[in-house]
Formats: sequence, structure tokens, C-alpha cells
Amino acid sequence: MTTATETGIPVRVCTLDDLEIERGRAALIGDQQVALFLLGDGTVHAVDNFDPYSGAHVISRGIVGSRGDAPTVASPLHKQVFDLRTGVCLETQGKPDGALRVWPVTVVDREVRVVPLPRSDS
Repeated sequence: MTTATETGIPVRVCTLDDLEIERGRAALIGDQQVALFLLGDGTVHAVDNFDPYSGAHVISRGIVGSRGDAPTVASPLHKQVFDLRTGVCLETQGKPDGALRVWPVTVVDREVRVVPLPRSDS
């Protein structure tokens, strides 16, 4: 039997009402942790909840902000800042494992849906 997490079919994670503006929420998709962020402009971003610098699942507890036009989240432990659109760490350039994976997100009828990604090594 094929499940949504195996096929890449969007999975309903929550509703917009379950999210607070500029506050992260952690969600499980299959056995992977994802951090969800609702921004002030109504967009929702999803990235890995695993912080590659601390080795802890804490990104959903990070501080939301911006750098120029880039929406960002800062790790609550070591304060590295990540672009929520790309997952790139803006603090430490050049570290290949220092980025967050970005999960495709859609909002349909106020339901937040995330497309599962293949399992990562974290």
C-alpha cells in the first residue's frame, strides 16, 4: 500500500487558524519533523525542524525576522539565520550541510498542506 508520504502527494498538516503569525510550529510528516511559519503577509513556509549546527530539532522555536526582502528564522540555540524561502544559512556561508531543506507548502481553503520530501540523513 502506498501512503501520501511515499508518493509526494500534499499532506494536510493543519489549518491557518492553528498557526500564529511569526511563531513557528513543529509538525510530523511521516517520521520527519518540519517547522511551519505563518508570516504577516499570509504566506506559510516550511523547513526542516532540524538545526544542522546544534544537531537539535529546534528551528520551530526560532526567532522570525527578515534580511532585506528575505523572510528569515534564527536558530534559538546558536542564532544562525536561515532564509525561509531557500533554507540557506545567511550567517555561515559555504558550509554545504548548513542549510535547511525547504518543504513545498500550499494553502487550500485555509488548510495548510505540505508535500513530503524524501528522508534526509538528519
